[in-house]
Amino acid sequence: MSTILSAADAVARVAYLSSDLVLSVQPALGVDSIFSKQLRALAARKSPGLVTKEPEVQALKHNADPLLSAFQPLRSGQFVSVTTYSSILLTSIPHLYKLAQYPIVLHVALHPPHHPDYSEITAIRQSGFVFLQSETLQEAQDIALSAHALAIRSGKGIIHFFDPANSVDDDPIQGEDKEFVRGILNAPAARSHASQEDGSIYVDERNHPTVTETGINGLGHEQDPNTGKRSYPSPVPSQRATGDESSNSSSAREDSGSSDSRPSLSSATSVNSTTTRAITSEDIYDFVVGIWNDIAAATGRKYQAFEYSGPTDAECALFVFGSTGVFVDEILEANPSDEFAKCGIVTARLYRPWLSARLAEVIPPSIKKIAVLEQVRRKTTKWGPVLLDILTSLRTAPSQRDAPAIVGHQLGYIEPATARQALRGIFQNLKSPSPIQNLEVGNQVPPDTSKDQYRLEQPKVENAYMKILDQVFGQRLYLANQLDAANAGISSSLAANPEFGFGSLLARIEHRKRFVSEVQDAAKTRNFVTDVPQSWLSKWALNAEDPSKANNLAPEVIARLSADGSPLSSQLLSTRGLFYHESQWLIGSDAWAYDLGNSGVHHVLASGANINMLIIDSQPYSERAAADATRRKKDIGLYAMNFGNAYVASVAVYSSYTQVLEAMIEADRFQGPSVVVAYLPYNQEDDSPLTVLQETKKAVDLGYWPLYRWNPFNEDKGQPNFSLDSERIKHELEDFLKRDNLLTQLMNRHPDLSANLSGSFGTEVRALQKRKAKNAYEKMLESLYGAPLTILFASDNGNAESLAQRLGRRGKARGLKTMVMAMDDYPMEDLATEENVVLITSTAGQGEIPQNGRGFWEAIKSNAEIDLSQIKFAVFALGDSHYWPRKEDKIYYNKPGKDLDSRVAFLGGKRLTEIGLGDDQDPDNYHTGYNEWEPNLWQALGVDKVEGLPEEPAPITNEDIKIQSNFLRGTIAEGLQDTTTGAIAASDQQLTKFHGTYQQDDRDLRDERKAQGLEPAYIFMIRCRLNGGVATPSQWLQMDSISSSYGNGTMKMTTRQTFQFHGVVKTKLKSAMRGINKALMTTIAACGDVNRNIMCSVLPTQSAFHRDVHQISAKISDHLLPSTTAYHEIWLKDENEKQTQVAGNAVVDQEPLYGPTYLPRKFKITIAVPPHNDTDVYAHDIGLIAIKGANNRLQGFNVLVGGGMGATHNNKKTYPRTGSMMGYASADRIHIVCEKIMLVQRDNGDRKDRKHARLKYTIDDMGVDVFRGKVEELLGYNFEEPRPFQFKSNIDTFGWQKDENGMNHFTFFIENGRVEDTAEFPMKTGLREIAKVHKGEFRLTPNQHLCLSSVHDDDLDDIKGMMKKYKLDNVQFSGLRLSSSACVAFPTCGLAMAESERYLPELITKLEDCLEENGLKHDSIVMRMTGCPNGCARPWLAEVAFVGKAYQAYNMYLGGGYHGQRLNKLYRSSIGEEEILGIMKPLIKRYALERKEGEHFGDFTIRCGMIKPTTEGKTFHDDVAENESDEEA
Repeated sequence: MSTILSAADAVARVAYLSSDLVLSVQPALGVDSIFSKQLRALAARKSPGLVTKEPEVQALKHNADPLLSAFQPLRSGQFVSVTTYSSILLTSIPHLYKLAQYPIVLHVALHPPHHPDYSEITAIRQSGFVFLQSETLQEAQDIALSAHALAIRSGKGIIHFFDPANSVDDDPIQGEDKEFVRGILNAPAARSHASQEDGSIYVDERNHPTVTETGINGLGHEQDPNTGKRSYPSPVPSQRATGDESSNSSSAREDSGSSDSRPSLSSATSVNSTTTRAITSEDIYDFVVGIWNDIAAATGRKYQAFEYSGPTDAECALFVFGSTGVFVDEILEANPSDEFAKCGIVTARLYRPWLSARLAEVIPPSIKKIAVLEQVRRKTTKWGPVLLDILTSLRTAPSQRDAPAIVGHQLGYIEPATARQALRGIFQNLKSPSPIQNLEVGNQVPPDTSKDQYRLEQPKVENAYMKILDQVFGQRLYLANQLDAANAGISSSLAANPEFGFGSLLARIEHRKRFVSEVQDAAKTRNFVTDVPQSWLSKWALNAEDPSKANNLAPEVIARLSADGSPLSSQLLSTRGLFYHESQWLIGSDAWAYDLGNSGVHHVLASGANINMLIIDSQPYSERAAADATRRKKDIGLYAMNFGNAYVASVAVYSSYTQVLEAMIEADRFQGPSVVVAYLPYNQEDDSPLTVLQETKKAVDLGYWPLYRWNPFNEDKGQPNFSLDSERIKHELEDFLKRDNLLTQLMNRHPDLSANLSGSFGTEVRALQKRKAKNAYEKMLESLYGAPLTILFASDNGNAESLAQRLGRRGKARGLKTMVMAMDDYPMEDLATEENVVLITSTAGQGEIPQNGRGFWEAIKSNAEIDLSQIKFAVFALGDSHYWPRKEDKIYYNKPGKDLDSRVAFLGGKRLTEIGLGDDQDPDNYHTGYNEWEPNLWQALGVDKVEGLPEEPAPITNEDIKIQSNFLRGTIAEGLQDTTTGAIAASDQQLTKFHGTYQQDDRDLRDERKAQGLEPAYIFMIRCRLNGGVATPSQWLQMDSISSSYGNGTMKMTTRQTFQFHGVVKTKLKSAMRGINKALMTTIAACGDVNRNIMCSVLPTQSAFHRDVHQISAKISDHLLPSTTAYHEIWLKDENEKQTQVAGNAVVDQEPLYGPTYLPRKFKITIAVPPHNDTDVYAHDIGLIAIKGANNRLQGFNVLVGGGMGATHNNKKTYPRTGSMMGYASADRIHIVCEKIMLVQRDNGDRKDRKHARLKYTIDDMGVDVFRGKVEELLGYNFEEPRPFQFKSNIDTFGWQKDENGMNHFTFFIENGRVEDTAEFPMKTGLREIAKVHKGEFRLTPNQHLCLSSVHDDDLDDIKGMMKKYKLDNVQFSGLRLSSSACVAFPTCGLAMAESERYLPELITKLEDCLEENGLKHDSIVMRMTGCPNGCARPWLAEVAFVGKAYQAYNMYLGGGYHGQRLNKLYRSSIGEEEILGIMKPLIKRYALERKEGEHFGDFTIRCGMIKPTTEGKTFHDDVAENESDEEA
């Protein structure tokens, strides 16, 4: 049994065991309370509770109206406890009166530390709660348990309060005994209180705990023969009274139906009757006495409502309502001569209800005088509340004829060293003939305890908005309630609230008005040395309220006054800051949005004052918040708009940075109140930006947080008042508003239904869709005969769905009524009524069921009441037995299918056949297991011997799609015009790749959109074709504009040296394509089974040579470009333009190089210029190594073939490969050489298996020499011997460099190629401004960075100034960060298994301290990360690489060559961040200590034996550091 050291831990453990839900109130989500650490540990371990299997712990901020979160779970029948400091009690008074009627327990640690204020308890004593107090560590455990048991028995709210400091020196105690706790709680009765569905949060609900008394009809209640007390059945709170039922007992008699109240003969015999009435104080006392008797019987520890300790013949006593610890030791150790020798101490264990009779019972009759000590710092009356309680009890009690004299004292802070002196003073006053009432004892102001208290701080994530304010307004910015501002005599919490800030701003506004008046008067005087200040002051005074003009004039005015030197000038300069027109802001949180904190906002709006408010809402979008109507905050935006005099904006910095800027500028210009409600969702104050981004996207996309701006005076200017800026949901939001209008009347008539109507709309839509889909299926099957067969699938890559669809077709052919649906599209309530069910699932992530089956799995996993005894079922699972190489991870192999099979059988289902397991490691992949399983299914269904089955059509392949596409047309044009969906047809999705665009969907939003009954958030990625990565400034500006107008506001610079746009919706796709074309760029063949963008080295120091190789890249690109006119026809022609048609409906097209089926797979070409291998020349289908001639100009190329990065996890038939040397070819022939290599691949590549279709496999299948021979045969000549060359690195050189012509080049560090604006770094804006004046070119690097090329010396200072302004001149990053690269991955890439671009920067940050500690901060280590094994960031060539395996799990690879010349090898499989850091940090230290001079990291890992070198692609899977086991768990 564990040992407990603190009262808070003891209380937290009892609360966890005794509750369904524990609300942990904390100073901030990232700052623990004294309870929260223990609660979080219990929840993390999933420790079982006693009233529920796994209690929930919910952290809440202390200023976010935390008790509001208790209502919904209480009404649903849950037992709720709250752990909190006493500081929330006064602001929660409106809730307490209501909560007192529910079985909730509040464990309250009194605040502030070391000298708590008990007035926070006395102030709420009339709220209807029962109050229990503990003082020692053991008491804290016992009274916490008593509180929960009493709540269960009585149905009443209980407040257990204690001073944590009172027990800090207590000896440790044993942890609670669960069986003992279970017995005290009476856990089987824990569900006896009724679930309440009423929606009001107000007090007058006529809803009170009741008790049922049992008696003999007409003869009264049963009584305990031993105690004489009433006895009650268990559980006691039999129901909750409503209406008049609780008011008196007459209703119970009237409801009996008898007109004669006299007992009948029969009723007077043995028939029991029951009476229901409201619970009284005596009932509470009886309950708690019973609980304490049980505790005493088990432990020997006794408790009473009032407790007396001391001599039985004592004449004086202390009644202490405060921290008793300081006095107890002194009294126990008192000398006989001390004034307080032989005195007693009285404390209240049960403070409310206050039972006068019980107090009188415990005080010895010998007591003549009682000193009442109240530790109440906030006095609201002359006499203390406890003093009045005692006076009433002892002076009016019938048994107290000679009541003791009672003297009140105010107990202040007492140092332990002065406790004896304080006691002497108390007793001297008590024994005085004329004692002083309300004598203050100790210091009223305790010593500074700030180090023990939570200090108000701005959460780190909120810095984004603060930085934007600072960027926009600079010196003009004034924050009225800024934290740590000097506000004499005002606490930081008070100074941060809106009322204080509003008042201070009004005062500041008045001060400036007076100042303007003073300036106007000064301008009319002759009290200056010269006449110059007068004219400037007059100008300023005329424009004082115009921010722009006043601020422009202010420096000039100040300069003239400073030069004047007169006394009047000095006087005006003493407040020189008022010459500037400030942008005045109040900063607040979503705590202002609750009823309890809304008054300050109301005052600002109602005043009409020109004040700006920025209110940051941090509540994440969640189903819980959406479903709990009582937890909802006021919509401050709507609230402000209803005033009609305020500018209102709803913004989200992680959705639209530009819109935030616009809103803040507009708010500042607006003459009147402005409210900018800013979204910044987080669960912890130190959440990563990635978490905030994902939550923001959900909220904005689903309409939970619409982006808009409202200016009530815009219509005066002929502009709309309301501007909706969240364009992705514009139409959906309009539909929502229409629906809201239709429901308004119903909601007005039935306000209690309002939350349910709006909150559950998405759920209802989803259920309706499921029902309609199934009904449509059933209607279609009505005409069929045979047994029904329902086939449900969960699929993440299409394989399980394809199998399910094929099984359905085969079932129909056998005469079965087959229905095929995704598991999550199936209405669960129908499952028990099915006859035959087949479940087919693949395996996702860490052995998880795929996305479209999770709801189905959760439903059958968590519901033990489903009876599936009437169904027969079969399961087929798809997985990979080698995907999890570690033995302990083998459980993940086909886990979803195994779990489904086991669970359905547990719920009563009967197996048609044993589960089938498809394994990707089998000779025919999963088909091997499937082909064994399917015949068994048909046999079990009795349809295995059906004859005359039709032949199944072959599955449609990519080759079929290409040949049927009419040279890449397909039905793309028709799909773009279809407004019923944001998607295009599946076959068109393959074809649009050739046009440079991929259909994707925002994976951050998948779950939420599905829950709302919406299709995925379909978007498109557009990739440009940019030869050699060179763009003009005008092209840069056009790309910037396209990203803002049509994309998600960012640009991605890819590892193929081109621009990529994300988040383009279908309706904007055509416009974006046209915009790219207007910039004299294209997207044709940027993707697809064709030659793609040609890469070439950046060469900032060799401009002439760069020009040579760049011209060659353009020549090759143009030569290998597809010839189809489909691109022009679909994207560029106006609707009125007609395409010439020949031979019916077929457009005459031809592809001289490609033919109608194009290439088997993608084809990539790159050019590298030694010694810089920045293009990773070994990683491409064709790698051209540029060779200089004697004149230092381009002569020719060494030709590599067969490089490629794509692979599939654990499929050893797939692997990355470095290019093989063909030989040398001259520059004038190289485009023909590339053509012939491509043609050999066209004619010999594998068109049946796309995983085996790349050139690398063609070469390995043929052999390098055979392949070279075929190419030479087409060329008509042989390759020459390769020329010597040497590579030294494959990374970029950052900062300024000069070329041979004296032109300047600067390489910016653009982390992972993402060009965007953030509050910390306005990169996109800065590059846009530079592009407006730059006269050279932009070169995109293959490592996703940017080179500003050809800056003339005359322009250098201007460019440097702009770079500094926008923080673009910073390249002082760690060598690891500068050498890193990542692909896009989540949320847009459909292939991603894990994060990449959004996570790698965070991982590097966690390694940089270790690098610095070991002296490696500036050493280059090439680290790359991808979200899947497709290899877009070329991870297989990195010295250390992480390749996504599942969500938050990566394969780790080591040993790549620093020059990009050697593949790495698997070191660890499926590891998370903790393991990554656990490996990397010691390895970095070892590298620093043991490396040889000039030895690179990848080489070191091989030399020290950590990994073996990969000599060629075919050995990539050999000799890995972590061998895969064939053993299945």
